[in-house]
Amino acid sequence: MTDRAPGWPPGVMVSAPSSGAGKTTVMLGLLRAFAEDGLAIQPFKSGPDYIDPAFHRAACGRASFNLDTWSMDPSLFGAIAARAGGADLCVAEGSMGLYDGVATRGRMGFGASAETARAMGWPVVLVLDVSGQAQSAAATALGFARYDAGLPFAGVILNRVASPRHERLARLGMQHAGLPVLGALPRRGDLTLPERHLGLIQAVEHPDLDAAIAAYAGFLRAHVDLAAIRAAATGRAPAPGGRLPAAPAQRIALAQDAAFSFAYPHVLEGWREAGAEILPFSPLADQAPDPSADLVWLPGGYPELHAGQLAAASRFQAGLRAHARSRPVHGECGGYMALGQALIDKDGVRHQMAGLLGLVTSYEKRRLHLGYRRAVLSQPMPGHAAGTALRGHEFHYSTILDQPDEPLARVADADGSPVTETGSRREHATGTFFHLIAAESRSVGANALA
Repeated sequence: MTDRAPGWPPGVMVSAPSSGAGKTTVMLGLLRAFAEDGLAIQPFKSGPDYIDPAFHRAACGRASFNLDTWSMDPSLFGAIAARAGGADLCVAEGSMGLYDGVATRGRMGFGASAETARAMGWPVVLVLDVSGQAQSAAATALGFARYDAGLPFAGVILNRVASPRHERLARLGMQHAGLPVLGALPRRGDLTLPERHLGLIQAVEHPDLDAAIAAYAGFLRAHVDLAAIRAAATGRAPAPGGRLPAAPAQRIALAQDAAFSFAYPHVLEGWREAGAEILPFSPLADQAPDPSADLVWLPGGYPELHAGQLAAASRFQAGLRAHARSRPVHGECGGYMALGQALIDKDGVRHQMAGLLGLVTSYEKRRLHLGYRRAVLSQPMPGHAAGTALRGHEFHYSTILDQPDEPLARVADADGSPVTETGSRREHATGTFFHLIAAESRSVGANALA
């Protein structure tokens, strides 16, 4: 196991054999319980997720950041990991199964949570759904513990235990395999977060999020050995000198509400550290972007759930069009759709959007678009010159009915296969279906705003 770096907080990686095993419940409960004990906790999310970090922040009061081995180079990865400075303990949440990633290597690896844990020296806390099995669960856990000999392994948390007898049998199997059991969580149907098609609902939408997280913390206190998890934590300090993404403008009007909230925390943090002034506004409240802004940025979110309200937001749309006559506007995924001509909801109702781009999207017939994206810009977009290679992630269920404007980029998936979601540019308006994580070359900043 990796020795703790002097003066650097140790950490653990909460992961599982697959999605749906209960790791988010464990993650939020751990964050809140440790925070209640007076520890400064730094949360992280392994992989390209823009919903979980907001839940992490709500649980422990500290901003959570994504770490991703496919899209990030060591410099950016280290700069994000350095957000842990001053914390007492790092707790990271994995994505999908522990070893799940893509088939083609990216900048540091394949995007697996195990790679993040290995890079940071964080032992894995494996959340194991033992429903439908008992001693046999140990064979699964043993395989995960030994699959990568270089990966530190803290132990397992047994989840969805049906009875005391079930727990005894599952523990017996783990004892036989020589694996520490860090806790056993009885099966409970009331400790789940509401979900929709992208996964969890947003943290801001949860009707009583603080009470739910407090319940998770109490549940873990009763059934998990928190002291053992903390004692198992180790880690290494990131290499110094890394930098977060540069700001694409000095004054950035940023859409922020229930329709537009999917912005990666490290991107916004990089903008702030570069001295940019972020000017939030709410399209759902029919607020126009600040007229003094140099750039308007519409992040992703759920515009399809608010399409009628956005179509009726006359001040928002008029302000957006006025800005775009002379200055840049950029939209990511949901923001891209809002910049388009129209959005058709799941019932087939057509809603007029801002019309800065000709994009028409529909949710009447849903189609999943999911995965890493590498884009080489054919034309400039805010913060990046033509020819720049960008890495990001796409996740939505909309279908493109029309994308008539000039393509913004040549876009491919993680294996290099072209995708049709090329993004668009028309005059000062640009948009992409992928959420930007990192550029492969240095941003050219305001020089690329034309």
